[in-house]
Amino acid sequence: MRYDLDDLRLFLDIVTEGSITAGARRRHLSLPSASARVRSLEHHAGVALLVRGRRGVRPTPAGTALARHAREVLERTARLESAVASYARPRTAPLTLLGGGSALHRLVPRALVSFLRAHPDVDVTVSESRTPRTVRMLAAGEADLGVVVDDEARDRGLDTEPLGDDSLVVVGQAGGILADRTALTYSEVAEHPLVGLDAASSLRRWIERHLGPNAPAARYRTTVADLGTLVALASAGVGLAVVPRRALDPDQRPLDVCDLREPWARRHHLLAWGAQARTSPSAPAVEALAAHLRAAARTPPLPNGGSPPLV
Repeated sequence: MRYDLDDLRLFLDIVTEGSITAGARRRHLSLPSASARVRSLEHHAGVALLVRGRRGVRPTPAGTALARHAREVLERTARLESAVASYARPRTAPLTLLGGGSALHRLVPRALVSFLRAHPDVDVTVSESRTPRTVRMLAAGEADLGVVVDDEARDRGLDTEPLGDDSLVVVGQAGGILADRTALTYSEVAEHPLVGLDAASSLRRWIERHLGPNAPAARYRTTVADLGTLVALASAGVGLAVVPRRALDPDQRPLDVCDLREPWARRHHLLAWGAQARTSPSAPAVEALAAHLRAAARTPPLPNGGSPPLV
């Protein structure tokens, strides 16, 4: 036999409410119409589906089985309708978001989680990019938003706003070299074995540019591709590491954290807008993504320098 989806929805409402009257009300049907639909279901099934009493109705064993399968059918129907409808919605080009390694470690992922959940019809392309390249792409209209470092993005003609602190610190094994220290210069840091990011990473290149040619030679025991691995190595005692404070994760093993006593270690992130970002058809989506980035940046660091995990 063929089951009408509206009849199945009505039957589930009746079973949920324990009353044909209440089920009819949820479906915006009259009581006689709802009763007729239930009788039709029972006629086609060839078995009673409801036990009727003075205080309402309850499903028979057959009715319980019908309700269980009806839920599955309606859930699958909803998924089918959603999948087909997605092809009917006009597709827009993905938003383009650029940021350095520091921003892409915790700030951008946190914002993406909340944004993509809230906007299932908007896609986002994310790429790691050093601030000079990000500035060029934003100015050329080749990206919508970028998270850039303040001293490299000032006075470039971009629409920018403060996003948050991204100062650098020195981290090492708890109770090790950094014990009882509150701050070190880079020269002091370089006296010890280090672990660092790959030479091509945006943060590593930013640090080396500010050190200049006369910087003390550092011994890197190893270099890695991401900040999470770098902090884990430092906390395990492999070597000291220079990282953004916001890269620290409170769920990792304890570690010692010291300020890096260098003028260039005090830096801030800016949110920079592309040249056409506020006037393009995607402007509402770009503004929404910007709002999620602002919210992620406002999440305060924990006392030990970390920040809450992604949720």
